[in-house]
Amino acid sequence: MPIRPRTPLALLAAAALATVGFVGATPATATAGATHFGVKSQHQGVHASSTAARSTSTLSVRSSATQGVVSPTPKVYLVFWGSQWSSDPAGVAPDLQAMFKGLYGAQDTWGPILNQYCEGVAKGTVSCGTKGTHVQHPTSTPLMGTWFDNSAAAPTNATAAQIGAEAAKAAQHFGNTTQAPNLNAQYVVVSATGTHPDGFPSSGFCAWHDKTSSSYGTLAYTNLPYVPDTGIDGCTTLQDGRALSGIESTETHEYAETVTDFWPSIGWNGGNGEIGDACENMDAFVPLSTGSFDLQGLWSNAANACVTKG
Repeated sequence: MPIRPRTPLALLAAAALATVGFVGATPATATAGATHFGVKSQHQGVHASSTAARSTSTLSVRSSATQGVVSPTPKVYLVFWGSQWSSDPAGVAPDLQAMFKGLYGAQDTWGPILNQYCEGVAKGTVSCGTKGTHVQHPTSTPLMGTWFDNSAAAPTNATAAQIGAEAAKAAQHFGNTTQAPNLNAQYVVVSATGTHPDGFPSSGFCAWHDKTSSSYGTLAYTNLPYVPDTGIDGCTTLQDGRALSGIESTETHEYAETVTDFWPSIGWNGGNGEIGDACENMDAFVPLSTGSFDLQGLWSNAANACVTKG
């Protein structure tokens, strides 16, 4: 279901979204005329409790489909868009790569939260049990590729359609040119410092995810702006003074929501939105094999609460 923005700024941003035509080597069409999904607001309450979410945030599957509901074997492709990546003052590019390189195996206690969700079960299901095709916790890094698309500058004010087109260009670059590999691939289009994808940062969001149609099938992608441009402690509740905490929290929010609502919104949703939306006020440093990272809490139907450990 569409995510209902929870702040006036986010509401204005959602109302302003419009699909703009884009001409490029690889055709793609962003979801037309719709609010984007998994919108993480810039204005979380630092000490808000998740208790109120307990009665309204149970997730249920919105379709009995066997494809596009979840991503059973998640595969992440990081796309650093534009020649502007010659400047990366906060070190976003190496940090995101390190985070995903460690997001697997026994040391990753956060990722297993996702295993309870599945596809191929009756619409309205709230507990998969042993039924359906479950999300599998990766046994090796889910980071399948990194691409610095720096042959030209990215648009300073990229539209949603242009971001979707970049995701399709990335699918071509990585050789994912049929629907089959794109049933688990998510393309994270990361914009450089000083750019304003879809109106960031004045539109009130930290990031969002969506789907786009392309000649390679339907693609799942994320619009991930340069979150450190919001300032220290932007888009996280930890208030720890780290420039990178906000983008780690934001991207794990979007990653988890893409995994569990792959082609929005036929996946898992509840009264407070997708798996990360009810839990924006919960962040925790989680040690991985590649370092400790700010991972956002996720809603667990099994625990009936926001959790940071599966």
